[in-house]
Amino acid sequence: MKIVYVTGCLGFIGSYVTRKCLEKGWMVYGIDKCTYAANTDLIEEFSKHSNFRFERADIKDLDHLYDCDYIINTAAESHVANSIVSSDKFLETNVLGTKNLLELIRSKQKNVGKRPIFLHFSTDEVYGDIIHGSHKEDDLLKPSNPYSASKAAADMLVLAWARTYDLEYVIVRPANNYGIGQYPEKLIPLTVKNLNRERKTCLHNGGEPYRCWLHADDTAEAVIKIIESGKLNEIYNISGHEDQKNIDTVKKIVECYGHDVADLEKYVDFSYSRQGQDVRYSVDDNKLQSLGWHTRRKFNQEIQSIVEYYKNKFVW
Repeated sequence: MKIVYVTGCLGFIGSYVTRKCLEKGWMVYGIDKCTYAANTDLIEEFSKHSNFRFERADIKDLDHLYDCDYIINTAAESHVANSIVSSDKFLETNVLGTKNLLELIRSKQKNVGKRPIFLHFSTDEVYGDIIHGSHKEDDLLKPSNPYSASKAAADMLVLAWARTYDLEYVIVRPANNYGIGQYPEKLIPLTVKNLNRERKTCLHNGGEPYRCWLHADDTAEAVIKIIESGKLNEIYNISGHEDQKNIDTVKKIVECYGHDVADLEKYVDFSYSRQGQDVRYSVDDNKLQSLGWHTRRKFNQEIQSIVEYYKNKFVW
């Protein structure tokens, strides 16, 4: 039985990863700071499993580690717009938090106890945008905003600590995750929230930027596949292979909600523009697919049930 830490276990991606690990029968130590985006109701759900233990803690201040096989670091400040307003929390959690975890691993001397492997969640945004084609894992990092810069900095720390202190690692760079359980500052739940309240959703840059959608369940499956079949000291891109403009995503949400997209201007404010806005993200994940992983969830098949969930069940 594997023993894993999942940081940010009450967050969106962290909760999906936690469920997959619990389903595998692995012992899971869940760590979460319980910020505004954490779903604390999940503590009760996860605690029904005898192989789950929860600790409320900030990864920046964590001062101990039980013996384990992996630390899966999903804890992060992740909302780009918030990072543009103030980047302090992004640097504290995404950079200093990652550094502290690496130091905790380093403190476990080789051959004395167990030194865990560090599986670090990055993002496709560290590459910056790409107009044609897709970024590969060894492409230059060109982040365009404080959030992606903080994640790129964390990636550099992982690589440096691995080389200097002989730590073992895996970095994953997923595309734009979606699914049930996202905090409503992200595009899909935010749009539904605004429709519920009869407010307009602000779409920056005319809704023209492209995003590649990747279901969080597929992301979690990729993590399991990498742990079971992947190579150590590697970077793996994770693509959803479903690129579309933000305006087209919002049209689908409006339609699924039951409104006429011909009246789109009733539901969308196009006057917003964001500095440092990337035009298109896209990553090549052939390395991951070579392990036998493939996406199972398709956006057009999932979006109706997701909109219905947020419309009828989500407590705002």
